[in-house]
Amino acid sequence: MTRGGRPKEREAPERRCAATGETSETAQLIRFVISPEGVATPDLAEKLPGRGVWVKADRAALTLAVKRNAFARSIKGPATAPADLLERTETLLLQRLIQSLALCRKAGLAVAGYEKAREALMRGNGGAPPEALLQASDGSEDGRRKIRRLADDLPVIDVLKKEELGLAFGRPYVIHAVLMAGGIADRAIREASRLEGVRAVAST
Repeated sequence: MTRGGRPKEREAPERRCAATGETSETAQLIRFVISPEGVATPDLAEKLPGRGVWVKADRAALTLAVKRNAFARSIKGPATAPADLLERTETLLLQRLIQSLALCRKAGLAVAGYEKAREALMRGNGGAPPEALLQASDGSEDGRRKIRRLADDLPVIDVLKKEELGLAFGRPYVIHAVLMAGGIADRAIREASRLEGVRAVAST
């Protein structure tokens, strides 16, 4: 996902990554909690009880956290990281992003299809300005390039395949979509950024 420069409206909370030791905004991290059985569990909504262990939403950082069992070191107690923790986390992030996009669609804050996306980028939708462009990672590069020219400095979310993007819009597949400005859209953009880091998909 690419993004043009935009000023922050307010200072965001920060946490230290248990794997790398770097401090980042929580929007760029994933919270884990230790289950009663002592297993590290993703807490993507950041609402589960217990002490949180934060890891950067990055494939390399998560791999390092599992390899070094950074969860046990962080809580200074017994904790294990399942070998498939990265895959579990990616699956949950994917589900959360699709759900967020579906909510945007139901709220009238997302449109799909080449012509509707083009119109939304040029004129907005229902009075709401565009907030982000979504493009299937496996869509035609020529078609994606034509739409991206209209996106200006908007974030471009290209972490989903066409079938995955289609799930959010109740279609077999979607190549182009646009998110309109709104609180739900902000959540979708955050989830897309975290999924992109875990999937390690390069933006185009």
